[in-house]
Amino acid sequence: MMDMNHGHIVTVASSLGLFSTAGVEDYCASKFGAVGFHESLSHELKAADKDGIKTTLVCPYLVDTGMFRGCRIRKEIEPFLPPLKPDYCVKQAMRAILTDQPMICTPRLMYIVTCMKSILPFEAVVCMYRFLGADKCMYPFIAQRKQATNNNEAKNGI
Repeated sequence: MMDMNHGHIVTVASSLGLFSTAGVEDYCASKFGAVGFHESLSHELKAADKDGIKTTLVCPYLVDTGMFRGCRIRKEIEPFLPPLKPDYCVKQAMRAILTDQPMICTPRLMYIVTCMKSILPFEAVVCMYRFLGADKCMYPFIAQRKQATNNNEAKNGI
């Protein structure tokens, strides 16, 4: 790619690589790492004048794959922010890649959350998370996983 100055690098991260929540620190850290790597690589390509190599960062909200089944935001907000269908995420990502869009957040509301996190004091962000129910959204998922683990241990006599 570097020799030909041509190509496209796509990093699939998550909205949890732009802002985090309680209970999934390890997941958030890995996604923050992917975002940081992507940004650094993008800067490296620009500094090397490799304008023929494009980059796209893909940061979807919760995708309905079952990975985080049980994750819940505030029930009044859920109808406006349901888990995303995988096909929709792929279409959005492909559109961004084909139009050389440097970053795609789905849904677009994720851009606002990221912007607010950047300009508001930490305590204001905490209030926003609490209002949305995002501060503890992973707790039901974690409890469900813990219960499944306990059931498996009981079945296996551990």
